[in-house]
Amino acid sequence: MRIRSIVALSTACIVISGATAQTPTRTVQQDFEAATLLDTKDDRTASLAAWQKLETRTKPGSRTRGIVLVRKAPILFWLGRDDDALAAARGGLALLQAADPTLAEDRTRAFLVIGEIATHTLDYAGAVAAFESAEASATAASDKLGAMLSLVSAQIFVDPSAAASTLARSEAVFASAKVDDQSRALFGQQRTILLLNTGDIKGARASALQTIRLLGGLNTNKITPLQASVRSDTAIAYLLSGDAEEARRYMAYTGAGRLAKGSFDPAAEMSSPDCGGEAGLKPQDVAVVDFTIAPDGTVSQATPVYAAGGGKVALEFARAVKGWSWPADKVEAIPPFFRYHARVEMRCSTAFARPSIQDGLDGALEQWLTSKGVALSPPSQGPQAAALGAQRAELAAAMAQSPNSLRTLAAIHRLVANPTLSREDRAPLEAQGLVIATANDAPADVRLALDLPARVDAVTDRWKTGVYERILSPMTAEPAYAKDPQARAAIRLLLVDGVGTRNGKSAKNDASLVVLHQVADDKALQANDPLRIGALIRIASIEQRNGQVEAARAAFASTGLTANQCAIMDAPPKMVSMPGSEAFPMEALRWGFEGWTQVQYDVGADGTVINQRALLSYPPFIFSEAGAKFFGKVKFAKTYRPDGGLGCGATTQRVGFKLPG
Repeated sequence: MRIRSIVALSTACIVISGATAQTPTRTVQQDFEAATLLDTKDDRTASLAAWQKLETRTKPGSRTRGIVLVRKAPILFWLGRDDDALAAARGGLALLQAADPTLAEDRTRAFLVIGEIATHTLDYAGAVAAFESAEASATAASDKLGAMLSLVSAQIFVDPSAAASTLARSEAVFASAKVDDQSRALFGQQRTILLLNTGDIKGARASALQTIRLLGGLNTNKITPLQASVRSDTAIAYLLSGDAEEARRYMAYTGAGRLAKGSFDPAAEMSSPDCGGEAGLKPQDVAVVDFTIAPDGTVSQATPVYAAGGGKVALEFARAVKGWSWPADKVEAIPPFFRYHARVEMRCSTAFARPSIQDGLDGALEQWLTSKGVALSPPSQGPQAAALGAQRAELAAAMAQSPNSLRTLAAIHRLVANPTLSREDRAPLEAQGLVIATANDAPADVRLALDLPARVDAVTDRWKTGVYERILSPMTAEPAYAKDPQARAAIRLLLVDGVGTRNGKSAKNDASLVVLHQVADDKALQANDPLRIGALIRIASIEQRNGQVEAARAAFASTGLTANQCAIMDAPPKMVSMPGSEAFPMEALRWGFEGWTQVQYDVGADGTVINQRALLSYPPFIFSEAGAKFFGKVKFAKTYRPDGGLGCGATTQRVGFKLPG
């Protein structure tokens, strides 16, 4: 169940008492009914105003106030006010007794809003917790199924075995309630996605075909977004099973790559995430992400569909997509159907791969705990969801023995590192860990390992412009961190990573360079310090984006690394030959596909292209191989290298595939 459905939940007539003895022109009940009616309209601002007005007429702390807060929450979410929406939903829940069956619908509504906010911000662990509560509080079959649908879509990338259990529970509801084929298809799609992501490709293919039949088959006069996405799922299943021809056939039936008018060109800021980083992305990881482009050109929603690499990988690619943007005039040229549910295939870039800063801080914390004689339990090697119970039990045992001990801190450290723990659960634990570390005179970088995620996790909409800067910037001036070379360098690097960079020279890039040079030029850091090397790599990356090749080359040379990257060479090898129209894959031509792919490759000293791989492809998987093969046939001028190594490494280039005429 999505937020539109939350707003539209059925509303029984309820008797509401006012907060004052005055006799208004309209009763509170009448205002409630008017606000409820506005929820069904398109004017969200008017709807919010109605609920806010009604809120002032209710008694603070009353169940009536709780109902109004819950009804107001989804409107705030619609208007992009995530933190306010979360506060309203949480505040309303606190006033609605779980034992009162007449409040079940509003409690369900509140949990659904909280889950949707978590999903929107890609906190899937938090979404799972909220949707589980929504399912438990729901009484009507339709509300229970809505909660289950949202729950399973998040569980797939957090706890696949739990997702399978949720689907099994949904079957029991289907057996006892009258459910239309479209609703069954929604669950069928989630079953397909679960099977794809757990490696049961044969099962995924069967599930996808059954879901297509529920939606009327392939020969429908008008295609809906749901039909398009289900057919795309089917294409992925056939591709992974080795049947490329059937994959292209089903992809053709999605309409992707076949625009009658307009165009779907790569975004101005459409780039792959670097390999490494906080999620530990690897070159072999691949994902498909579904996203929605808002009228202002930003990405309003990004949802992982498939990932070879696990749920953490899937969510990291989705986070990268949320940073993309299109100029407003370009958005107008994209047909609405493609703006609302576009899909792209993704891999990480090896051009400026870098280690995780948080991993380095966590390493400092673990090393300090070990030096204090604290035995750390080994990290879980199996499914993270299965380890959560034991990690919670260890924390409870440590708390019972001594709540402020280093053993408790060690248990907190292991628990908050579990990706299946929600953001809302992590933040207070990280704050508690910081108190313990500070009380034990932990070094600045150890405290930062807890303080930094605690502050970030305490904010819901940290992905919005300016929010990450507002969180981290003050930390650079706090004495405990400002005086410590490792801590201040880590904060500055994370600040730059959170702000992001742009293609071409910009004020944002210039500001990032100032911060990065503060790290690179810090005399308190050793020349080979990983944080200093990380700053230089980032400087090289930004200067390359700015078009400042010489500055990029100099920064990268200062790292002491040996890769010969085309982006930072004085004079990249000249392309001397490339294939022509024969590079257009005949299968795509036969099915009428157009699209593009972004390919990364190395150039040998003899001018031949090696190690080519698609980073981004639209439609997914259609032109990936063709793009790689295209550059495999390109020849560059020979480049002299004394060591006989690469003439040019990790260069990135796009190639478009357009039909004639």
